[in-house]
Amino acid sequence: MRVVVQRSKSARVTVAGEVTGQITKGLVLLVGVTHADQEDDAAYLADKIANLRIFEDENEKMNLSLMDVGGEILSVSQFTLYGDCRKGRRPNFMDAARPDQAVHLYEVFNGLLREKGIRVETGIFGAMMDVQLINDGPVTLIVDSKT
Repeated sequence: MRVVVQRSKSARVTVAGEVTGQITKGLVLLVGVTHADQEDDAAYLADKIANLRIFEDENEKMNLSLMDVGGEILSVSQFTLYGDCRKGRRPNFMDAARPDQAVHLYEVFNGLLREKGIRVETGIFGAMMDVQLINDGPVTLIVDSKT
């Protein structure tokens, strides 16, 4: 699994003009799944992201986690994270997992974050979504479950 993590001051996702998820301070997560991913990948990423020390403490050092600051998550499924652009001009999405596998792991991932007491809002899996955010910092990281 691959997740683009963006620290945000506020964010929301809309589908067909309707807000499906909205947060204040926290993280926007763009979540991609590939064929080899399993539930342990989702568990690894949920723990890693919930505890990443990327929020500033009183000394303006990135020393606090989402859990420490009581932040929220806006999680958006994003199969294009596995787009291969090395050949030609059109991305190849063969590395992205099939929708049935991807939606299951996406839901497991979000559920594991909720089990940690984090408020998780989402888009709609597979839908055309508009994502708006005010990026805080900006701080943007890519976290993979495979090394």
